[in-house]
Order: sequence, then structure tokens, then C-alpha cells
Amino acid sequence: MTQSASQNLDRVLVLEMVRVTEAAAIAASTLVGRGDEKAADAAAVEAMRAALNELYMDGTVVIGEGERDEAPMLYIGEKVGSAPGKGPKIDIALDPLEGTTITAKAGPNALAVLAIAEEGCLLNAPDVYMDKIAVGPGYPAGVIDLEKSATENVRAVAAAKGVEPHEIIACVLDRPRHEKLIAELRGIGCGVMLIGDGDVAGVIATTDPDTTIDIYMGSGGAPEGVLACAALRCVGGQFQGRLLFRNDDERARAHRWGIQDLDKVYTLDELASGDCIFAATGVTDGSLLAGVKRKGRMMTTESVVMRASSGTVRWVKGEHRI
Repeated sequence: MTQSASQNLDRVLVLEMVRVTEAAAIAASTLVGRGDEKAADAAAVEAMRAALNELYMDGTVVIGEGERDEAPMLYIGEKVGSAPGKGPKIDIALDPLEGTTITAKAGPNALAVLAIAEEGCLLNAPDVYMDKIAVGPGYPAGVIDLEKSATENVRAVAAAKGVEPHEIIACVLDRPRHEKLIAELRGIGCGVMLIGDGDVAGVIATTDPDTTIDIYMGSGGAPEGVLACAALRCVGGQFQGRLLFRNDDERARAHRWGIQDLDKVYTLDELASGDCIFAATGVTDGSLLAGVKRKGRMMTTESVVMRASSGTVRWVKGEHRI
């Protein structure tokens, strides 16, 4: 990261990123438990877009709500910020509401999530599935390997941690496609924490000993993989991911976004590099953050913001007048 690149991100203040995720989380929170995923997502998208457009930057959405013909706002390639052609060029990865189903059902771990980096530092990942594996900081390089079995990876993590495999806890999305993975993990005595949605939070949970999660495994959205890597860049950890394609249309979509090697195993630094800034605000209560609460004429939020260049992690509690 050059000095000029670092200065560019300095202009987009770290706390401004929190204000963006706070706005999206507050908007989505008004629809928690209402059973309407689309309305909750739309509210978060509109609020996040408005907040981004107040910032002095020349921003480009590289991970967003979908392709232009699929998303009216925050689509991939959309320009945001108040200074197009003048402000610092910033790539933006975002998920205004990670966990739409969670929000509709008032479940745990729904987040508003945002990552920024210098132009070209975030992989423009297509909206397809990605096979993922991640651990937090403190392990020797190469402790995880996507080419190896779940059993081999758990044993490697256990050995590095100085414990037995049955003392390891893996986080896995609760999906039918993971039945064999879950059975293999439980077959070696590994604990499995199943989550209904929100695999960005699942990956980040590996960095926090209080969650008791040691490793994240399984497939989820590729864009969410890039967002999770931006967070891991800030606090340390390891990640590997490989794009998964269900049909020729998804392969063609990947080619359109510049992906040439469809079988490539990506490392953390290949998905998110340089001086990333990551921010998230809780929408509903979760293992990482408390959700939005209304207290009379005030709303309270809890957020986290991280920066790679300094290794700084800030926990931010906000009070907002209604």
C-alpha cells in the first residue's frame, strides 16, 4: 500500500463507514419480524445508498445487489459518492442487509455490512456460490487447505491449537447441500454450530474466541466471501475460496466479470488486498453485534469498524434520535 493510496482512504473517514451501515441497519430494523424480506432489503438498500452519496469520494460498487438489470440501486458498477471524477477512487463491497430471511423472521445475526478499498483491491466476484474455509488469527500459514477433506482440515487446526479434534467447533450454514459435510464433521467428534443465514458473520466469528468457533466451512455466496475477507484482512486470519457453478449461465456471468480460471482456489489476499476498511452494524442481536433497539424517542446501534493498515478494531455504540 503506497502512501498516496493510504491518504485516499484517509479522506473517507473510518467513522463515516459506520454511519453508512448504521443508516442501513436502522432502516431495516423497522421491518424486523414483519415477514417481508423484500421490503426489509429495499429499506436497507435505499438508506445505504443515500448515506454513501453524502461522502466525498468517487466510489464504484464492485460487490452489490446484483447486475444492473436485476437491481435498481447499488448494482455492480454503480457510481456512488458526492465527488465523481474528483474524489478518491474507491471500490466498495456491500450487503445492506446480510440476512434478509433472518430479519423477516426476527432471527439472530442480521447485519448491514460494508467494505471499501483502493481501486482494484477487491475481487469483482460474480453472484454465484463459493466453497469456503476460514480460520482466525494465530495459526501457522497453510493450516487450512480447500483441496483437503474436512477431516484433514479439522485435524490440522486441532494440532495447531494443541487440542483434540473433538474440541474443535466448526460453523456451517444449515443447508441440505451440507448434509455430508456435517456428517463427516460429527463423525470425527467435531462440534458443529449451524447457522440459518449470514455467513459473513460466521466467518468473522472465527476471529473472536468468545464465539467458541474455530473454523468456518461450506459453501455460500461469493460476494459474501469477499466481504468476509475484507474483515479478515483487518484482524488476521486465513481464507480460501473456490467459485461453484450450477450451470453455463453462471459460468458466462463469471467470464463477464473478468474471471478466467473458473477452478482457481483464491486466497485471502487475492479476494481482498491493500488497506481495506470493514464496517458492520447489527440489525438483530447476534454473536458479533447487538441489534437495533428502540427506547422511547431514541434508537441504539452497535457497530464494529476495522482497518487493515493499522490493525485497528473499534466498537461503536450509537444513539440516534427518531
